[in-house]
Amino acid sequence: MSQAACTTDQNFGNYASGPCKVPFPVHSTCPFRPSLYLRNAKPRKSMRRAPSMSVSKSRSSSNPGASAGKDDNDVALGGRNDLRPAFDISPQTKSKGSKSSFTVFGLQPSPELLSISMVYFVQGILGLARLAISFFYKDEFQLDPATVAMVTGLGAAPWVVKPVYGFLSDTVPIFGYRRRSYLIICGLLGTVSWTALATIVKTPSMAVAMVVLGSLGTACSDVVVDSIVVERSRGEPQSTAGSLQSLCWASSAVGGIVSAYFSGALVDAYGPRGVFGLTALFPLMVSLSAVFISEQPVISSARHKRDSGSGEEDKAESGGLLATEVIAPSEVMKKRLASQVNALWGAIRQRSIFLPAVFVFLWQATPSADTAMFFFQTNHLHFSAEFLGRVRLVGSIASLAGVGTYNYLLKDVALTKMFFWTAVLGTSLGLTQLILITGINQQWGLSNELFVLGDSLVLTVLGQVSFMPVLVLAARLCPEGVEATLFATLMSVLNGGAFAGSTLGALLTTSFGVTSEDFTNLAPLVTVCTLSSLLPLPLLRMLPQGSTTEQIQSKNDQESESA
Repeated sequence: MSQAACTTDQNFGNYASGPCKVPFPVHSTCPFRPSLYLRNAKPRKSMRRAPSMSVSKSRSSSNPGASAGKDDNDVALGGRNDLRPAFDISPQTKSKGSKSSFTVFGLQPSPELLSISMVYFVQGILGLARLAISFFYKDEFQLDPATVAMVTGLGAAPWVVKPVYGFLSDTVPIFGYRRRSYLIICGLLGTVSWTALATIVKTPSMAVAMVVLGSLGTACSDVVVDSIVVERSRGEPQSTAGSLQSLCWASSAVGGIVSAYFSGALVDAYGPRGVFGLTALFPLMVSLSAVFISEQPVISSARHKRDSGSGEEDKAESGGLLATEVIAPSEVMKKRLASQVNALWGAIRQRSIFLPAVFVFLWQATPSADTAMFFFQTNHLHFSAEFLGRVRLVGSIASLAGVGTYNYLLKDVALTKMFFWTAVLGTSLGLTQLILITGINQQWGLSNELFVLGDSLVLTVLGQVSFMPVLVLAARLCPEGVEATLFATLMSVLNGGAFAGSTLGALLTTSFGVTSEDFTNLAPLVTVCTLSSLLPLPLLRMLPQGSTTEQIQSKNDQESESA
């Protein structure tokens, strides 16, 4: 299945080697935001939010009414719910006789707004090193394709446990802050990991450890900045929240496209270690941006509530927890953890949620031959790093076209129909890899480079279109009260399935005997991996049959209320 659907894929430059599949890992550096295609959905009825250990941008923008009540967790921990946003996120209107002010996506610029945008930009620009990592494993350590596929999956493992980061950020303040401190630490982790890769890493195990460390910093910062966006969007009009989401998406997309443009040329010019050294500078921007995030220290906020005499009211609204009890974080953590587990379990045990989650995992868990194709392109076809960077650039732009295609033409199509036809079309188009492997394209007068660019363009658009209903399904499955927690959990299920698929791909690569020099059985390997994408189709009955996303949401709400 294609993992070329977005700039955050783990292909490191090789184009799609199979039909469409959600890119791994799923995170916010993709050149789109879930809210872009969810924010026009019908708002759900207002309801106080249950505790959540992570956040979802798609829920914040498409469901402004769900957060109308005061957040219990913010009261208990002295969070930002009692504060006004530090920047004006209301769309600017021109009053009579006043001069027009400069706005960005309808938002008034401010240091905090710039900081939030910078974090998303960094998440996109970190793609600069993805192609370098692939060449680093292949050339410096002489790893075979199966091993590279395995260590690539391990490098993305921190994305499988994203809800944990959200829970820690919400419940365990560091130096009195639940957002600033974590962003600073995440930025430093990224800088340390990329600096080590550029200098002291000498073994494959050290390289994998540093990649995991950097991935941990990026995944955690993604969750933290998502939570900031949700807090700032809370209680705002849907259009205003959408403007903020658009700014986040644009910042990440710009970073992703810039990284795709320069990634290959920089590898050719300075080598992988030189690219790692340059990449190490960008996480520092995350740490720096944390300074401008407006956040009141947890204890100070609790004291303010106590001095203002709002303790009893806060206690009633926070499930019996006084804001001043923040000085006993262990008790707060225990109660919140119990609340989270109970709410999450109550949602997951519903058939309308559990069965689709199983389907999505299996949909992601089919094997991929992407790493074997990367070795074929570089060792057999002798594609340069610069050319593979151009392929990534084409993929990044094509993914935006896929987003637009889905948003304007296909978002009202039943999900089961979308899954079926994207799988069938993706499998058919994925088999075009065999044309490149056998050299038939040259008999037709098409160069290998031109064929790869064209094939990548088509497969990436289709891959992005197939990615959208997965995220829509995940967002629509979340019942009121546990939206953020369950959405983050479903995203972890997606990444876990992709991790399993990467492992299966590595095992198949070994079984077929494909190495860095022997590509005799590459065609059968690609055929098996591509056709395996059809295996989950009989399980489509796990999804609500013939239902659109609106109907799925309504049916899920009814089941939640009856439970």
